[in-house]
Amino acid sequence: MTNSQELQGWIGRTLVDNDRDKVGKVEDIYMDDDTGKPEWLAVSTGFFGNRISFVPIAGATTAGNDLRSPWTKAQVKDAPHAEPDGQLTQEEEARLYRHYGLEYSERRSTSGLPEGAQTGAPPKGKQGSTDKSMTRSEEELRVGKTSEEAGKVRLRKWVETEHVSKTVPLTHEEVRVEREPITQDNRGRATAGAQISEGELEVTLHEEQVVAETRAVPKERVKLEKDVVTEDETVDADLRKERIEVEGDQASKRPPKRP
Repeated sequence: MTNSQELQGWIGRTLVDNDRDKVGKVEDIYMDDDTGKPEWLAVSTGFFGNRISFVPIAGATTAGNDLRSPWTKAQVKDAPHAEPDGQLTQEEEARLYRHYGLEYSERRSTSGLPEGAQTGAPPKGKQGSTDKSMTRSEEELRVGKTSEEAGKVRLRKWVETEHVSKTVPLTHEEVRVEREPITQDNRGRATAGAQISEGELEVTLHEEQVVAETRAVPKERVKLEKDVVTEDETVDADLRKERIEVEGDQASKRPPKRP
């Protein structure tokens, strides 16, 4: 039998069956009260891992980083529920042994299993029940939610060049020659100076030129905000349930009541 230190190393490992199907994660190991031998693996199973199923430790072996059990995933899934409160009651243990096809006896053996239980691979068939009742079970759908990263959104700024045309009116001065006759009003200005002489007259002309410059002007602020949008999504599942009917010559002729 594996020593206690190795058994503690089993906690946290993934339990698989002989077909390498994942059964669940080993959360704890339950010991036999009388012998102190390891008897059960408490395994978290279910879609969200929120159900504890009990698996006989008999036949469990290491397989790399996993544990391999001779009990199938379906057998573990259909195992009767027992409270993971650190100790199995006699009734819970009896139901589990009947489910796994092991003969249950209140007499203890040094193997850590009830007297008569097999320590190797599970038997082919289940032993008959000693009481006069059956447990009817059915599957229930539990739906939860988890938050996962759906993508990233980022703001990116870049510079692009745009050609712009703008018309600007410009003014300039031009010379226009005007001739006027000598009159009484301008005679004095016209006859000032020598009567016959040479001379020059200069006029300065002006014109407007285009002066262009660019400057950065803030136009708007852009930021990212998150909105929460709620959408309905339908989850479909096929749920199994057990039915119990009475058979035999002494059975009532009335149709059984459906649960």
